[in-house]
Amino acid sequence: MGSYVFTSHDGFGLGHVRRNVSLAEAVLRRDPHADITVVTGVAADLPWLRRRDIRIVRVPTFVKDETGTYRNGVMTETQVLERRAGTFQRVIETVRPDVVVVDRHPFGTKGELRPGLDRCNQLGIATVLGLRDIIDDAGAVRRELASERWAGAADTYDHALVYGARHVCDHEQEYGLPLTPEYVGWVMPEAMRPRRQPAVDPRLLVVAAGGGADGHDVRHIGTELVRRNREWRGIMIVGPLARNGGEFDGLDRLEVVGTVERCGDLLMRAAASVQMAGYNTTVEALAAGVKPLLVPRRAPRREQAIRASRFSSLGLADIVDAGADIAELSWLLHRPRRLDPRSLADAGVHLDGADRTAALLADMAGIASRHDRLAVGR
Repeated sequence: MGSYVFTSHDGFGLGHVRRNVSLAEAVLRRDPHADITVVTGVAADLPWLRRRDIRIVRVPTFVKDETGTYRNGVMTETQVLERRAGTFQRVIETVRPDVVVVDRHPFGTKGELRPGLDRCNQLGIATVLGLRDIIDDAGAVRRELASERWAGAADTYDHALVYGARHVCDHEQEYGLPLTPEYVGWVMPEAMRPRRQPAVDPRLLVVAAGGGADGHDVRHIGTELVRRNREWRGIMIVGPLARNGGEFDGLDRLEVVGTVERCGDLLMRAAASVQMAGYNTTVEALAAGVKPLLVPRRAPRREQAIRASRFSSLGLADIVDAGADIAELSWLLHRPRRLDPRSLADAGVHLDGADRTAALLADMAGIASRHDRLAVGR
């Protein structure tokens, strides 16, 4: 039985912790008795954070606002960082995992993971840095890598994984990543694992705003598409973080829901989707066989805009600007929006990243568990 800790800073939205939970689910498919701990700054009570076989440890939220500044709302920055650092280090000392996986920021938002990671190195615990397919535009990433936030990362981490493919974004060539990563493919939630395809509703539009904190443009475009195309009906998933999901309610042909446990079920039945271009939302659409209309967020990071552009260039998506003409989008809506089953493989996009990562982590746990840790008190 292996023991694993997954942690993410969760500065905006749900993508980081959602990806970590998807990896944890894949580990449990391989080893149902694995000991799994997920450390997260997401405060929302979400269905996929309620699994009995995954231990959830909460740390104080530290959310990025429109200016890129991290805030808590109750605690000072110093208090938040001290609490986060202390909680993570206690998890390491208490669980003594075989493997620790950190999502996106190698040392947390502002270095709070350093003491815990130093302890991992002392204990011989395998450390893994997981990076999404696209981080940001190359200039911004190179500046970040040259900053104190990444100082010592190459010496701290045993492994780096990119949840994507090199031909979509080569992290060493584009960003100058100081670690040599392994590209494992895209990570999709367990709920999206292949099963019998339900019948597709030829006039169902799914509107998906990701976590919902910044999905206003998607919700507006989705509403107008349903309003102006009377033969269509829509289901709008506003997301659990939406401040005012009801503002787009009122159309008989548009059902508005805060969140759904299995977004993939809706997408597999949909003829089309309009959505943000976040990692998880995009992967769910592709896994469901939908060629999405992507409305990417462009600030404070350009990650979504770049992802949308590159998937569009592969013929797997169309890009929609926030101020796009609805008549033009209606034309796109009526184009075939279901993907040929061979499209992803032909484009080199593989959605087995969770299972491939789980296999790698299991190997690391086997190696780590053979380490003699008696000298360090295990």
